[in-house]
Amino acid sequence: MSRLLIALLALACAAAIWGAFRLDAPVRAAVVAAQGKSWKKTSEGRFMAAVRVYGDWPPLMLGCLVALAIARGLNSRRWARVIAAAMIASTLAGIVANASRLTTGRTRPKEKIEQGFYGPWHEGKLLIGQSGFNSFPSGHTATAFGLAAVVLYACPLAGVAAVAGAALVAWSSIVMGAHHPSDVTVSILLSFVVGWFVWRWARGPGGETLERWLRFPREG
Repeated sequence: MSRLLIALLALACAAAIWGAFRLDAPVRAAVVAAQGKSWKKTSEGRFMAAVRVYGDWPPLMLGCLVALAIARGLNSRRWARVIAAAMIASTLAGIVANASRLTTGRTRPKEKIEQGFYGPWHEGKLLIGQSGFNSFPSGHTATAFGLAAVVLYACPLAGVAAVAGAALVAWSSIVMGAHHPSDVTVSILLSFVVGWFVWRWARGPGGETLERWLRFPREG
């Protein structure tokens, strides 16, 4: 990858993050205006709540384990490698995002307090572990897109569906008031970077390591 391309990608990412922060307040205002007080009891509200539940790391990993077992049963080395790499990328992206959001002290959109970044300590109180101050970046989005990124790199056609599912997880985080657009944007960019490195490793020497873990017989 050339330095010029890296510079252009970095510039595009910076612009996307800047734009997302600019959209935080108007998007939240539009969401609140569109939902009304009883939105969570509607079919849409219940669906989005379900997306948040089943789009989290444990259900995603359970689904991947099932898919991995199928790929192993069909003796598909390529797809077993892709799924295993997606699980690793999802986990790593989630770890980075969750470790970061514990210390930023950013308020969630639904909190009835002044929005902002308060850091790990504010007004004599430790904010680490306080859910209302752990908004940035989005852990759900990071795990979903970490998985989807690897699938997209490995197989663009299947990756489109994976990215669509991850985007739904990200959108549910916004409409449920759990995260700002900037929270999910940063997580998406983070996940694509993590996914790229993991897939680069998995399609190279790391693939042999994955196949040994999955107990595939050696070729040749």
